[in-house]
Amino acid sequence: MRQYSADLTPPWKKPKPVPEVAAEPGLVVEEPGTGFCGAVIRCEAGTVTLEDRFGKHRVFPLEPRGFLLEGRVVTLVRPSTAPVRPTRTASGSVAVPGARARVARAGRIYVEGRHDAELVERVWGDDLRIEGVVVEYLEGIDDLPAIVDEFAPGPDARLGVLVDHLVPGTKESRIADAVTSEYALVVGHPYIDVWEAVKPSSVGIAAWPRVPRGQDWKTGVCRSLGWPENTGAAWQRILDSVHSYRDLQPELLGRVEELIDFVTAPE
Repeated sequence: MRQYSADLTPPWKKPKPVPEVAAEPGLVVEEPGTGFCGAVIRCEAGTVTLEDRFGKHRVFPLEPRGFLLEGRVVTLVRPSTAPVRPTRTASGSVAVPGARARVARAGRIYVEGRHDAELVERVWGDDLRIEGVVVEYLEGIDDLPAIVDEFAPGPDARLGVLVDHLVPGTKESRIADAVTSEYALVVGHPYIDVWEAVKPSSVGIAAWPRVPRGQDWKTGVCRSLGWPENTGAAWQRILDSVHSYRDLQPELLGRVEELIDFVTAPE
């Protein structure tokens, strides 16, 4: 026996399909049954919350043909849960989705210490790969003259160096002055160690402790803060608190940006 549809509504009387619109936050719609007009502030399973211009909230079911958008009937649906790509890198630069790393330049940036290199990678890694800039680290500034001599900076191979606690009149400043040239730039931040270049508020402390002269600074910091005296674990804790340039002090931000601009300058 032939089966017939129970729907006997003539085609010309069936409602026309209406567009489905994602209930993204900020979308302004009207619920025609009540006349309530507002912006979407929340969309959960089966409901949407609207806020009118007076700040009043109303919750409505997500029913087919349930809302008006600019006077047109629409069906609101839950927004896609697909992850949103970041529009900025950790350094604040415009993100370039899908960009491939550039072939490494001849120019280099050296930083004083492994922790410094890891921090630069955390914040500027995406930028450096796009620019083709390789970061290496110094064991100590005493090695810098020999590195500069061997590197032989030139127009097509600029050298940038970031030094900890670069203060006028110190041994570090004299070495920096001796190796600086048209194609070699040495800059520094004022902090005893790059740990201090991370904002205390990002780490969850009130301030970086003052460690008496003659004591190992990192161990003294751990002791003053009541952390286990394991500087490797302490650094990992600090590094994990850095998510973007906003977690760093401007004295470090400016110096790193200056070095990147220097080594990527046109020949």
